[in-house]
Amino acid sequence: MSSKSTEIRGSRKAEILGTLAGWLMKLWNATLRFEVDDRCGITGPDNHLPPVIYAMWHNRIFVIPSIWRKNCGRHRRAVVLTSASKDGAILARAMAVFGIGSVRGSSSRRAVAALIGMKRELKEGVDVCITPDGPRGPRYGFHAGMIKLAESSGAPILPIHARFHSAWRLKTWDRLVIPKPFSRVTVIFDETLAVPPKLDEAAFQQHSDRIREILLAGTDDA
Repeated sequence: MSSKSTEIRGSRKAEILGTLAGWLMKLWNATLRFEVDDRCGITGPDNHLPPVIYAMWHNRIFVIPSIWRKNCGRHRRAVVLTSASKDGAILARAMAVFGIGSVRGSSSRRAVAALIGMKRELKEGVDVCITPDGPRGPRYGFHAGMIKLAESSGAPILPIHARFHSAWRLKTWDRLVIPKPFSRVTVIFDETLAVPPKLDEAAFQQHSDRIREILLAGTDDA
């Protein structure tokens, strides 16, 4: 993925914690048995998909980077939208372990700068990953920035689902899912969804509801 990030520097402590978290994720996920269902052809080296906007729930962040790296990282680049907070700095460093870049911002802080940064990455051929209920929830809520990005950039949205056959769910706001070692995880790269430009208010809401419903259908605990 891209190594780019917007110019928000985290503390040295955040960098260390993030790097350690990334390696923990990488080593932990190496014990898992992944099953991949590619419904859009993105995992093949000969795929011709344009830059896409990955959509996934925040509580799936522990496993998706590993499976993305293994199946897409050799022939695609990507960045993830992380918050401008210290937690966002930790997450950005963790994603860097998987070769994933970051764009810093959220719906409440640096929103315009983040939108511009993501549009720039897409224009340069880099995929963008957004968790529509992040960075603070509510769990499975839906911030509409993803639809704005798709509408203005022309990039299709690609929902990613993860289903866990045996896992712990932490008591965090998102109920972060940690699969038990050596368990099975099914990851689905769903069909891409186009968002037309210049939507009126009703159509914009219709597309938001549609994406949220598709993401909810891919969960096992909604």
